[in-house]
Amino acid sequence: MWRDSIVEEVRAMRDSYAKKFNYDLDAIYHDLKELETKSGRAFILLPPKRFTLPHKKDSGRKQKMA
Repeated sequence: MWRDSIVEEVRAMRDSYAKKFNYDLDAIYHDLKELETKSGRAFILLPPKRFTLPHKKDSGRKQKMA
């Protein structure tokens, strides 16, 4: 199987970062939010996009008459 060195590097960095927090997602989230605050950059929150399922179309199959 073909291996991508960039993907492997990113995965290793991600694993190293997660390991610092014992893979605790809440701790990782709080750390990222703290880094976001310390960055001094302006962040915006967009409202969630709503998606609707398309209307079910007629399958095109003819129904047999009984």
